Amino acid sequence: MKILVLNAGSSSVKYQLINPEEAKVLAKGFVERIGLSGAVLTHQAFDKPEIKMTGEILDHKVAIEYVLTILLSKNHGVLKSKNEIDAVGHRVVHGGEAFSGSVLINEDVIREMTKCIDFAPLHNPPNLKGIAAAKALLPGVPQVGVFDTAFHQTMPKHSFIYGIPYTLYKRHVIRRYGFHGTSHRYVADHAAKFLKKSAEELKIITCHLGNGSSIAAVKHGKSIDTSMGFTPLEGLLMGTRCGDMDPAIILHVMAKEELTPSEMNTMLNKHSGVLGISGLSSDMREIEDNYESNDRARLAMDIFSYRIKKYIGAYAAAMGGVDVIVFTAGIGENSDMVRKLVCSDMEFLGIELDEQKNKETRKAEEIISKPSSKVKVMVIPTNEELVIAMDTAKIVQS
Repeated sequence: MKILVLNAGSSSVKYQLINPEEAKVLAKGFVERIGLSGAVLTHQAFDKPEIKMTGEILDHKVAIEYVLTILLSKNHGVLKSKNEIDAVGHRVVHGGEAFSGSVLINEDVIREMTKCIDFAPLHNPPNLKGIAAAKALLPGVPQVGVFDTAFHQTMPKHSFIYGIPYTLYKRHVIRRYGFHGTSHRYVADHAAKFLKKSAEELKIITCHLGNGSSIAAVKHGKSIDTSMGFTPLEGLLMGTRCGDMDPAIILHVMAKEELTPSEMNTMLNKHSGVLGISGLSSDMREIEDNYESNDRARLAMDIFSYRIKKYIGAYAAAMGGVDVIVFTAGIGENSDMVRKLVCSDMEFLGIELDEQKNKETRKAEEIISKPSSKVKVMVIPTNEELVIAMDTAKIVQS
């Protein structure tokens, strides 16, 4: 099979054409600056050099037309006909309580996704635009929605209910949803396979650390808690997001600085986190480079790592122990400094890091704990697109 995986953002579309049986990426790329001047498509077919195309890309439909055109190109493509595309798999950020797994997209599903726009106003509308565009350009080709929130729908009520009047949950479904579910699910399953065990017999803490970061407690194959909440703002310190904080601070700062709700939202999401503390950058590589010479860069790194450590301790307690800790995503897969800081002084929990293996490991499946460590510490590169392709193939074939 050949599955086209689409991830539509507000002004971008990322794509991969995948053969799920062989877990092979046939082509990949992204369109950026949709609706703006200087729109660019960056494309790379398997075993071919990367190319860039510029053009007037006014909306998501035109963007996906560009994608299909380049996939069919004689010089840069991998398809002879659009009919070779067996299905389209869409990354959808928010599925609310309606979806606990991936689904074949029909009008009922689209209606439910539309209801979730209030929960993810920056993400679900472009996701829906991507679905509409693919439907128009590939009529009759089945489409599947894979939801960031679905994996966390196994959380018990005591994990997802907030300490506000329960009527607000009943009226407005205000609760913890969690995100990065496709990534947490993939690396938890992959860690179990790597260890030649079943996920159902393990207690795993998965650390998805990137510009957006979250941690999940995966007990016996199911998510029982996760750090992101009603929105992706809660939890860990992130590149530009504040993470956990006293909600009274928001009211206090709004009053003192005379900020509107929109301005406060922008501050918390775009100007806080690692960037806000360091005053330097949201890029962890730059923070690492300045760790010894810049006090605020050091502080940002120390807070980032400390909060991860706290969540690991909390989730070990929530699961009654931990067998495996997995680091994944851009920072988790590449930053030996973050992994070292997180795992330091954790011997009491059974964590013993092999410093040499940790230092050497970049974007590779590897155990980075000592053989004597009771808890296996691992690096597993995430592959959300492959999960989407495999889910799509399974649903279409069934």
